[in-house]
Amino acid sequence: MQGRRAVHERSGKVLAEELEIPRTMFGRGLGLMFRKALEPGRGMWIVPCSGIHMMFMNFPIDALFLDRGERVKKVYRKLPRWYGVVWWEIGAHSVLELPPGSTSEIDLQRGDQIIIQ
Repeated sequence: MQGRRAVHERSGKVLAEELEIPRTMFGRGLGLMFRKALEPGRGMWIVPCSGIHMMFMNFPIDALFLDRGERVKKVYRKLPRWYGVVWWEIGAHSVLELPPGSTSEIDLQRGDQIIIQ
């Protein structure tokens, strides 16, 4: 599923103009693996999800772990390809995966609201 976007409420900054939202367990498990890149302005919102890995990933990502109300629990910037692993983020219900550097211009803080529209 596509068509939604993600906005950081406090700053009004659009984090992703177009989100992919995998609907099956297989799609959530596959995520962004094996792709060549994630284009600027694009992202993937994986729901439910409380942990990720970077195996078979060909590019780094920024990852925002969100609670059930889409509030920021934790931000990981530039998780390296093939290396970064977040086994489990306590209290996370979803993760927003974005191109590397997408969050660098925003002062993201724990509890910030992300609007998925």
